[in-house]
Order: sequence, then structure tokens, then C-alpha cells
Amino acid sequence: MRAGGLPGDTCETVGQLRGVGTWIVLWVGRMETAPKPGRDIPPKKDKLQNKKKKPRRYWEEEISPTTATASPEPPPNKKRNRELRPQKPKNTHTLKKSRISKKPQSLKKPREQRNAEPPRSVSGAQDPFPGPAPVSVEVAQKFRRIDKSKKLPHSKSKTRSRLEVAEAEEEEISVKAARSELLLAEEPGFLEGEEGEDTARVRQADIVEAVDIASAAKHFDLNLRQFGPYRLNYSQTGRHLAFGGRRGHVAALDWVTKKLMCEINVMEAVRDIRFLHSEALLAVAQNRWLHIYDNQGIELHCIRRCDRVTRLEFLPFHFLLATSSETGFLTYLDVSVGKIVAALNARAGRLDVMTQNPYNAVIHLGHSNGTVSLWSPAMKEPLAKILCHRGGVRAVAVDSTGTHMATSGLDHQLKIFDLRGKFQPLSARTLPQGAGQLAFSQRGLLAAGMGDVVNIWAGQGKASPPSLEKPYLTHRLSGHVHGLQFCPFEDVLGVGHSGGITSMLVPGAAEPNFDGLESNPYRSRKQRQEWEVKALLEKVPAELICLDPRALAEVDVISLEQAKKERIERLGYDPESTAPFQPKPKLKGRSSTASLVKRKRKVMDEEHRDKVRQSLEQQPQKQEKAAKPVGARPSALDRFVR
Repeated sequence: MRAGGLPGDTCETVGQLRGVGTWIVLWVGRMETAPKPGRDIPPKKDKLQNKKKKPRRYWEEEISPTTATASPEPPPNKKRNRELRPQKPKNTHTLKKSRISKKPQSLKKPREQRNAEPPRSVSGAQDPFPGPAPVSVEVAQKFRRIDKSKKLPHSKSKTRSRLEVAEAEEEEISVKAARSELLLAEEPGFLEGEEGEDTARVRQADIVEAVDIASAAKHFDLNLRQFGPYRLNYSQTGRHLAFGGRRGHVAALDWVTKKLMCEINVMEAVRDIRFLHSEALLAVAQNRWLHIYDNQGIELHCIRRCDRVTRLEFLPFHFLLATSSETGFLTYLDVSVGKIVAALNARAGRLDVMTQNPYNAVIHLGHSNGTVSLWSPAMKEPLAKILCHRGGVRAVAVDSTGTHMATSGLDHQLKIFDLRGKFQPLSARTLPQGAGQLAFSQRGLLAAGMGDVVNIWAGQGKASPPSLEKPYLTHRLSGHVHGLQFCPFEDVLGVGHSGGITSMLVPGAAEPNFDGLESNPYRSRKQRQEWEVKALLEKVPAELICLDPRALAEVDVISLEQAKKERIERLGYDPESTAPFQPKPKLKGRSSTASLVKRKRKVMDEEHRDKVRQSLEQQPQKQEKAAKPVGARPSALDRFVR
């Protein structure tokens, strides 16, 4: 056992004992050793002095050098510390430690003082535009859904408070949505001519030369005269195109990259074609029955209950495929479960004019007597009937907001109707040839196919009706028009005619920004599968289709009052009525056990008295009944008494 070390060192290990294969360290304690002669080595610095000084941040207080170099001392006695500690006045604020973070909480400054100091960033620079970005009332108004003008009559205080909270949350959300609209990168384009120049004279070749290469590639012509005329349909994302010819030609492709997905000939007349909820399924209305194909051209289903179908419409939020037939039936097919939800007889003959309202999923049917009827699968009768033309209706279209409907008839009239009120016509125009096909774009442009000419009219904005004074664009085709549809999220109009398919460029037709969670043109197969599962979980029941979808969130006061009135008549009294409130005088003190017992006895006595009173009242009646009738024989007891 030995001890040693450098001068000034402290040694904690005094010795080591060697065991069997191990070393055991003996702890003895602190022990100072004398410096060895002949060696002049400076002592080691203290650990506190050896540490580097921490850089001070701007939010930390400056530490004086005396306190930083002071050596730590053992804490003094608590009792002695209490005696020497000066007493603080009661009004002074002390820093309390938080139970969670165990750090002293900072004192809250007064409101005036906090607002006076501008907020600073980490770097210390001031924000030149403090606070949230201002939002105009007009921009925030288009994101609001709650109408504050409508108030419930005789509503309770709890109901009013809940409505106020909902209105406050809705207003905050609308402001956030309006503020985030500034982050949208794309803006809608438009075609503007010089002074005195008519944009209808601008040809498609001029537009193709003026735009970039990627946009110019979206204009193309498919010469398919052998199997025409054609009907076409774009998918919900706007990425895929499907078209079918009258002579059995069916094809689907990615029209942006021109990659063909499938191409078949069904050897039967094709009257209409529609994509279902995704581009993987395709519905084809053939001459006899309705057929479902996949994106490889393989036939999956043949639905024979839907026969002689003329037009198809798919409701994406309800997963319903609506079909109109030559026999006059409107059929709703639920593609998620494969069952027919409703089969309605329109009683108007052949149905070859049909469209849907994207806002409320109501089906519009055009009839040969000049009327347009509105249908829902929840009703066997039409929701409304509108007399639009003196002759038969040739085409019907409804814009994306559900506020305007365009119709064309055999009287060569093109009319715009307002669907919000009493279905009154807003404007009308006589065309040299009646429009056989109509289509609305996402931003309110109206396209009409008249023979081999396509005219496009534009309005002031998305929710405004198109102006029918002069056309915005005009294009002549190589055949008669049989199908029109604007491509979603692209300034493209697809035209199916007797000569094939034509893709026109229409600046300002589509919505420039898309919702990636709802309809993403660049989604992968995995994203599409996840979207299908989410859409199936959020499927809207077919019974909820009505003219005003906002009425589903409101209380039907008239029906409620009628049901209450019928209940009162059936029962003979109002079960919900209560006696008027009468306040009771409050007694001082607490009720003792003896007073409770007395009260119970008093109640029991009152009940007993009521029973005695009732029995006394019933005694005379019993005596009258027990009285002997006239001419009765005397009893044995009477004889004994005599």
C-alpha cells in the first residue's frame, strides 16, 4: 500500500490490493501529499477556473465577474438564514416556480406595457408589419357558409350560445381560408384583344403559336371518321379521356402524355360513356344494356336491368350512376354495392337529354314538350318543372355553382335560367341553328355546339351568368358536334364530332388551382387507392339529395309544430307543458331529523284523511243501493223481531 502524487494534488485512491485475478480499490478519503523535492511543476487549476466561459445570449442577464469567479460554499444553516433574511413587504411580487417545468415564471407585464413593445425575432430585428395580414371583407365573405340574418325564433339561451360559438369559429376559419388564398401560385388566364379587336376572330392556330410548348401540345385532333360520331368524357382529375363511337369504338388514354390505356370494339352501338369514381372503371351505354369495363378493356359487369340507355351521369359524392332510357325511366345505380337505389318513371316518353347539377346532385331532364324536370332518388315525383321552350328541349347544362342553367330548344332559343329563386329566365338569344350540345366550364364559360361550329360565351366571373351578346371564341370543325365537355383544371374544351375528337384551347376556362386531397392529377396508384377508401367512408346517402342542401342543417319548424299539435290532439293534453313557477319562501337554518319526521307524518295524516273523507262520501250511496225494493218479502230477522 502506497500513496503518492504530484505536488498540490489530492489523492482519493490510497492503495490497491491484488486479489485472485482482480484489483480491489480501497477508498480511504481525501489526503494531501507533500511536493517532491527537485520538481517544480505548477499546480492544476481549479475545475471552475478551467471551464470556458459560456457565451451570453441577448435574452440572458449579464453576470458580474465577481459572482462568476466566486467559489462555491456550503449552504448555511436554515434557521440562521431565516433570522438574517430581511422581511419583504406583502405587496411585492415574487417569482414562483412552475410545477411542470421547475423554472421560475416570468412576471406578466401590464397590457399597455406589453402592447407598447413591438415583438422581436430571434435575431433581434423588429417586424415591419406586426400582427396578422389584413383580409378584406369581400374576400372572406365567399368562404362563409352560415347566414347570420336567419335566427331561430324563441330559441333557448343554451342554443343561442352554441350558435354564437359556431358563428365565431366559422368566421375565424373563413378569415384563415381567405388569408391562405394568397399562397395559391396559379392565376386564371384570359384572352384579351386590342382596342376594337374581336376575340371571336382569333383562331386556334394563333393561340397555339402564342402559348408555350407544353400548352400547345394540349391542342390536337384525332381523325376517326370510320367509327364516328363520338361521345367523350374526362375523369374527375382531368388527366384521362374516354371516348366512344357510334359504331362500337371505345378507347381511354392519358391525354396529357398521349399514353393509350385501352382500345376495344364492342361490336355494338355506343350511345354514351362515363368514368366512374376513378379512371380505373368505365361505364358504357351500349345499344342493349349497360356495361362496366376496367382501364384494360376487360368487361367486369353487364347490368341488364338498365336497358336501352341513352345518357349517363355519375354523382361522385353519392357513388350513384344515373341512366336515362328510351322507355322513359330514370334509374339510379349505387356502384359501391351494385344495387339499384331507385327507378323512376318520368312519364314523358324518350329521355335523351340529361345533365346533373354539381352543387346539389339533382338530375335535370329535358322533354319533348319544352319542359325541364328536376329529380331526386328520394322522391317519385319531380322536385320542380320549368317551362323553358315552345318546342322540345335539345340540350341542358348547369354551372358548377348550381345557380345558372342553360337550355336550348327546337325554337332556336338559347336561354339562361336562375335556379336560386323562381326559375326565371335571365337572358335569351336566338341562334341561326339550334344548339344541340351545351357545356359549362369551372369558371362559368358556356360552350354551345351548333352543327359544325362551336361558340363560347364568357361572363364577368365565376358566379355571374355568361353574356350572350357576342361570343368569346369561335371554332369550326370537320363534322357535326355530338359531345362537349370542358376538362377540369385545364383550359381545354373536348369536342366529339362525326370526324373524331378535337381538343380546343380556351384561355380562362378552368380553375387554375386544384385540391390535392380531393382531385390530384399527379397522384400515384397508392394515393388513388387511399382516396377511394376515404371517399367510400364519406359517401353521402341518396336520401339526402334535395334542391337546397343547406336545409339539411336547419330545423324544420313547421313540421315540428305540426307534429306537436297532432300529439296534443291524440293525447288530449300537452305532456310538455309545465305549471307556472311559484317561488317558495326559504326558511332559515337546516332541517332537523325531527322536523322531517313530522313532515312525513303530516303527509301521511293528510292522505289518511282523504281516504276517510272518500269513504264517508261513498256510504250514502251504498245505503241507497242496500235499501229494500217495494213489494219485497220480509226476511227471517224481521219476522223474529215482530
